[in-house]
Amino acid sequence: MRIPEIPGEPPRDCALCPRLHDFISGWRAREPRWHNAPVPTWLPPGGAGEVELLIAGLAPGLRGANRTGRPFTGDFAGDLLYATLGKFGFTRGAFQSWPDDGLELSGAAITNAVRCVPPGNKPTAAEVNTCRTFLKSTIDRFDNLRVIVTLGKIAHDSTVRAFQERVAAHPFKHGAATQIAGVHIVSSYHCSRYNTNTGVLTPEMFEDVFRNVRKLVRARPPCRPFPS
Repeated sequence: MRIPEIPGEPPRDCALCPRLHDFISGWRAREPRWHNAPVPTWLPPGGAGEVELLIAGLAPGLRGANRTGRPFTGDFAGDLLYATLGKFGFTRGAFQSWPDDGLELSGAAITNAVRCVPPGNKPTAAEVNTCRTFLKSTIDRFDNLRVIVTLGKIAHDSTVRAFQERVAAHPFKHGAATQIAGVHIVSSYHCSRYNTNTGVLTPEMFEDVFRNVRKLVRARPPCRPFPS
């Protein structure tokens, strides 16, 4: 299933980051049936107006979202993320690691700070900065946004900067919550296999984050983060 383009997302052949563009081009030749393009934000069936929670990851995984075209789909990180989202009512249906599995988001959207897969899963600072324009435009679409969960320090810092705030005033710390322009920013260690295998992040720790997120979503009225 091909996900339709969303306004404000990078085009399929985005060349703003030459290294990422060349890396994807090489994988298109090797795996022509893969998505191999910027991975767009995934929205709930009701569209942007339904979004109260935004989850911001780092970047697509090579054999995960870069292959399937849907954020956190096709690799271990998605297994933990979608199981947790389902437990707290942010998804409907069963996650089966493929974009036509019938899973739907409920009041949530999922995106990445960098939309293209980086070599070695490590985007450069310049690539993070360049792609922030798409992160900001994504946040700006959600009039009813209440909470953003940032997965990992890079995604957290880029989100804070998308609000034109100082990272030092809103530092990354697992489970911590800060507030910018009426939106709660909740940070978490990334749900990667490495973090879970090493005990940096346990399923219980991840569930605690989303238990708090569920309370925050219910606790306050919606607020547009970037007034037009």
